Amino acid sequence: MAGEPESGPGSNTETEPTPPIAAAIFGERLDLAEKYASILSEEGVLRGLIGPRELPQLWTRHLMNCAVLSEAIDEDLTVIDIGSGAGLPGIPLAIARPDLAITLIEPLLRRTTFLDEVVTELGLKNVTVVRGRAEEKAVLKAVQPADVVTSRAVAPLERLAKWSAPLIRGGGRLVALKGRSAADEIARDREKVSGFGIRDLTVEECGTMLETPTTLITGRRIESAKDARKARRAGRRG
Repeated sequence: MAGEPESGPGSNTETEPTPPIAAAIFGERLDLAEKYASILSEEGVLRGLIGPRELPQLWTRHLMNCAVLSEAIDEDLTVIDIGSGAGLPGIPLAIARPDLAITLIEPLLRRTTFLDEVVTELGLKNVTVVRGRAEEKAVLKAVQPADVVTSRAVAPLERLAKWSAPLIRGGGRLVALKGRSAADEIARDREKVSGFGIRDLTVEECGTMLETPTTLITGRRIESAKDARKARRAGRRG
């Protein structure tokens, strides 16, 4: 996510207009995506959640880049977005996929306040905001492990996997937005990530209709013996 607002020449930039392809990505909820873009370009900049120089590429680099993550997620799943910041990727994903139940985890109060306001203003009933760090015991007690844990530009793969693994249910997936170094990160960190119970790491692309597709690192959380016992008991009760 972009950092603090910048001042001086170049700071008075115009927000990128809605690209025609956004309608294919957000469908009938495009108006919500446009409202979110407006909030980011105004309050998001004023509160230091996105830099003004990001505005000319707000749709292409941020909103659509995050929303196409939906291609990698099946229907009716639970999703946790760690280090959500200004709501990326969780908010665009929630707009594009109202069938998903999404929890945004963010440690900074000014950001969670902003996220709560955005969720209320957009009427996103499928989004919950939790303040805290993903690795904190209070957060681990407050949220149930999800089908998918995602993030964007939060940390290198090893650290990201360490934080994400306890929040992924057995058999669930890590789906992290990454850049060009994705394959190198897997080669470097595969063994350590496996130690956190995340296997089958792969690089995937989504949003191939975009000029710059979104690169993902995906992996599957192995099912622990405890998880397996719970599933068997649930099956017997069913």
